[in-house]
Amino acid sequence: MRVFVTGASGFVGQAVVRELLDNGHQVLGLARSDASATALTEAGADVHRGDLTDIDSLLAGTAAADGVIHLAFIHDFSKFQSNIETDNAAVKAMIASLAGSDKPFIGTSGTLMLAPGRLATERDAAGSHGGGVTRGDTEKVVTGAEGVRGGVVRLSPSVHDAGDHGFIPMLIGMAREKGYAAYVGDGANRWSAVHRADAGRLYRLAIEQAQAGATWHGVGEEGVAMRDIAAVIGEGLGVPVRSIAQEEAPGYFGWMAGFAGSDNPTSNAITRETLGWEPRGIGLLDDIRANYF
Repeated sequence: MRVFVTGASGFVGQAVVRELLDNGHQVLGLARSDASATALTEAGADVHRGDLTDIDSLLAGTAAADGVIHLAFIHDFSKFQSNIETDNAAVKAMIASLAGSDKPFIGTSGTLMLAPGRLATERDAAGSHGGGVTRGDTEKVVTGAEGVRGGVVRLSPSVHDAGDHGFIPMLIGMAREKGYAAYVGDGANRWSAVHRADAGRLYRLAIEQAQAGATWHGVGEEGVAMRDIAAVIGEGLGVPVRSIAQEEAPGYFGWMAGFAGSDNPTSNAITRETLGWEPRGIGLLDDIRANYF
C-alpha cells in the first residue's frame, strides 16, 4: 500500500514511517521544510512538499496514495483554537476528496478529550465545548465519512521514548526552573501513556485493517499517577517533590494546568481485540528514568 503520511517527520511520525516501510508499504511523507524532506529521504520515504495550511498540497498527496495517515498538527498552544480549526479544515478537505473511494483514512486525536475521572473506552465520544470547533468535531468528520474507511487513533497524553519533546519534557523543564517537581492535590489523577514504537505499530495495523467509523486507543498503560511522574522527575533532577493546591496550578504549570490536573485513565481493550495490537514497550516511569535526563 502507498500511504500518504502527514506529520511524517515528527516524533510519532518517524515511528509510523519506519513501521510502514519495514512491513512492505510505501510512504509518501508530507514535508514543510528541507530538514523534514531530508529526514524522510534518508528513512526511505518519498517526499511531498506542503503543510496543513496548503490544502492543494494535501489533496495532491491524498490523490497520489492508497490511503492516508494524518498525524500533523500545529503544536503552538498559544493559538490552540486556531490550530484546531486549521486541522479541521485540512481533514474535511482530504475526506471530501476521498468520498466514495473506500480508501482508508486514519486520523489522530487524544484521550484527554474524553470524560475525566473514569476509565474511558473506545466507545466514548470526545467531549465538546461552546468555544468553537473541537478535536471531537474533527473525529466525527473522519468516523462519519461516507464511502471512506475513516478511523481515528486517540493518543495518550504521553507518547514516550528517547527524543520526546512533548508533555513530559515540559514538566521536567518546569521542575528544573522552579526548583521542585509538583503535582496537584494528592496527585492521584492519572495519565494514560504509550511507547512511541507501540504507537507506530498501532497506526500500521489501523490502516491495514481500517473499518469505517472505528476508534482506537493508543494506550499502553491505562493510568500513571501524576504524583509518581513527579516523583521520578524529582529523582532525576535531584529536586524536592511537592503537592500544590488547585489554585496554585496555573502559576506553576501555566497553560498546562488543566492537563496536569486531569484524571485520564483510558482502556485499550477494544483496540487490542479488534486489531490484535499488544503494547510491548517500556513503561513511562522506567522510560523517564532511562531516557529523559
